Amino acid sequence: MLELDLQRATDAASPDDADFRRWCELALRQRTADSEMTIRLVDETEGRELNHTYRHKDYATNVLSFPADVPDELLDIPLLGDLVICVAVVEREAAEQGKALEAHWAHLVIHGCLHLLGYDHIDDDEAEEMEALERTLLAELGHPDPYADDHLPTTDISKEHE
Repeated sequence: MLELDLQRATDAASPDDADFRRWCELALRQRTADSEMTIRLVDETEGRELNHTYRHKDYATNVLSFPADVPDELLDIPLLGDLVICVAVVEREAAEQGKALEAHWAHLVIHGCLHLLGYDHIDDDEAEEMEALERTLLAELGHPDPYADDHLPTTDISKEHE
């Protein structure tokens, strides 16, 4: 079971709660344990501050993943972690990359959830494994391969953990 805390810290339009839950449950279905996580939707100011504080990058990024790193013996809850998503960046990227906004939202939520599960894209082998899983999950939702148009500009999905 997924316990999802959705925090809307911006008035910008975003998908509804049911969409976020569906995307998270799809990404987390390989996890047999219960999961608790938070998704915080932010404006560019907060996104930039968090990216600067935690990644030393002075710009707002699309999604930041904060896996819970608490030993099981200290906390008896299935805390998975937090995602912070900058709504304005998601909208801008979708437009710049010619992607359907819903597909881009789904991709970033799934991408962030996979980071919470320990997936990464620092080296090529890890990136291939993570991207293949993203493609599979997005195809189940009826969305195209998000990496098919590599020539289009990308903001941060490939640079998230430089």
